[in-house]
Parts: sequence; C-alpha cells; structure tokens
Amino acid sequence: MAPSDAFSTSYARARVKFLEAAATAGMAISSHNHPLTGRDGEVLAMDVALDGDPAAERLLIVSSACHGVEGYCGSGVQVFAVQDAQWREHARAAGVAVLYIHALNPHGFSWVRRVTHENVDLNRNFQDFGQPLPINEAYAELHELLLPAQWPPGPDNAAAIGGCIERRGLTRFQAAVSQGQHAFADGLFFGGVEPTWSNRTLREVLRRHGRQARHLAWIDLHTGLGETGLGERIFASRDDAVGLERARDWWGGDGQTPVTSIHDGSSSSSMLTGLMWNVAHEECPQAQYTGIAMEYGTVPIEEVIGALRGDHWLHLHPEAPEPLRAAIKARLLAAFYVDTAQWKATVVVQARQALFQAVTGLSSS
Repeated sequence: MAPSDAFSTSYARARVKFLEAAATAGMAISSHNHPLTGRDGEVLAMDVALDGDPAAERLLIVSSACHGVEGYCGSGVQVFAVQDAQWREHARAAGVAVLYIHALNPHGFSWVRRVTHENVDLNRNFQDFGQPLPINEAYAELHELLLPAQWPPGPDNAAAIGGCIERRGLTRFQAAVSQGQHAFADGLFFGGVEPTWSNRTLREVLRRHGRQARHLAWIDLHTGLGETGLGERIFASRDDAVGLERARDWWGGDGQTPVTSIHDGSSSSSMLTGLMWNVAHEECPQAQYTGIAMEYGTVPIEEVIGALRGDHWLHLHPEAPEPLRAAIKARLLAAFYVDTAQWKATVVVQARQALFQAVTGLSSS
C-alpha cells in the first residue's frame, strides 16, 4: 500500500484499519476496552495483535499513541507494517515475534489530546507511587503563566513567557515545563498520583505476552520533537551504559542519526521522570531489554508547547465557543501530525528501517 493510505483522519478509522489489517494477516488479536467512549461515541480500546509464535524467545514490541494525538502518526506506521509482506517474512525467518500495541492511550487519540482521560501524561506515570514523588519546582514557578485565565493569552502573558525563555534559555524552559510534575492535576505534563488505566492495562499486556521472552526489543512511536520529518532514535531504557551501547549498535549504523539519550544530554528530549519503558524492566525482568522511542519532528518546540497550553486551557474551560475550540484542536493536531504525503512517506521509510534493524539485533543477541 502507499504510505499515505495507512494513515487515518480519526481514531475510529485508525482502529478499523489496524484491526482489519491484523485480522487479514491472521494475527492473534485481543482488545482491552477503555471504560469511557470516544469523541464520536465509539468504543475505545488498547488493541493488541501478535504476529508470530506466542512462545518465541525473541519479541519486538511496536506501540503507538502513548501520547494520544501522536497516534495519528504511530497508527499509520503500524498499519503499514502489518500489511508489509517483506517485513513480516523477515521477522518470521529470524524467529522474532512482533507484538503490535495499538493506542496505548485511546482516549487521548480519539479526543485529540496528548494526555489520558485522567489528564495524565502517560510517559510520566510509571513511578513508584509508594514512595515520595519527584518535585518539579521549576514548573511550579511557571504553572499560572502557562495556563492564563483567557485564551489566546494577552500581551502581558506573552511577554512574561518570552521573558522566562530569555532568562532561562529555551532548553531550560523546555525542561522545566516537560520534565513531569505531580503537584498540579490540571497542569501540563502531570504524572498523576496513581497508575492510570493505560498504565495498568499495559502491564497486563506485558505479563501476558512478554514473560516468555529472553530478548525483548521495543519501538515506541512518538512525534513533536526535533527537525520536521526526522525520526530521532531516543534510547528508551534506564540509565544503562551496556544497554545504550547495544541500542546504538542495533539502530545507529548505516549512516543514520546516532541513537540519542536523555541520560547523556544528546537527545532533543529533556531529562524526564516516570517513563513508560520502566515497565519492561518491571514486568519482564527475565528478558534482556533494548528499546528506543522513534520521535518524529513536526514544528518548533515553542509551537508545540503553545498548542499544549491551549489544549489544557480548553480542558479547563468547556464553555469555550465552538470556533475557538476548533482552532485549538486544529493547532494541537498540527503540532503532532504533519498531514502531507511527503511527511508520511518519510515517517514510514525510517520506521521500516528501524524495524528491520531491531530484528537483526534481536537475532544476533
């Protein structure tokens, strides 16, 4: 299929495409229904499709929509891969089973939000909630500025935000906003105070499908950071020098951009807390784990943060007039999904290469 044909204009359509493609391919499918319904009244679910031997010792996970609206991209990659006969044969011949997890955060995907229905950033939610949670003092200083009383923000607010960026520098401002925080439930990048539905459900999926694996790889699909169309390969694991070297060996060759890491400051992402891939170590401790996040660039980070601010403001102001609501949602979608054939083709080409490289790495482990 043409790359563009794999992408969809809504969560509901993306889910149908994924399930139909997986069923046609003869994959084993299971669905974990979300307690709420979608924007158009549709059923929401974290859908799982296994391609290969359930007892395989080498397992590759490919997941989408950790940050709901980013599923517009991630789902397209998955739908294309499920119908890619050459790719599927390559994995099968290497003895690698592939587990597709479609829509880790289906509610955010459907409602065009980055967060879960609990207003939680899923990729900040994998904390030990039995221990004191991290404190982000830098975010606390910015919270009221980030969510002003009116939207669009007035000139005073815009000047204050600009002043913060000028004093701190854009990198430090990004870190303060995006690192994750647990004190402001209505705020940006809120990590929650307990495991979300998506957190609990993902753990169930990994316990069911990952406990037999001796070698586990994971490609989690994201958008919103970096150069437009470039798929940055960000090391997705704990701070582990051996694991990072292995990831760079698997995915950093062939003239590609080297695998980056938040742990050594080489990534476009700031240092974060409560990251989702902690769950691989916790639920599949028997496996040697190697993972990356494929982070596709869209628009400049200032625009991404501005779009997120607007969406969080809208969540707090359901009385907002429809034209403003539509504009905020359109801006958010554009911040995480570039709806052009060229961007989609670039996304698929890079993802496909990473998939082949993951299988080669797993088969050599």
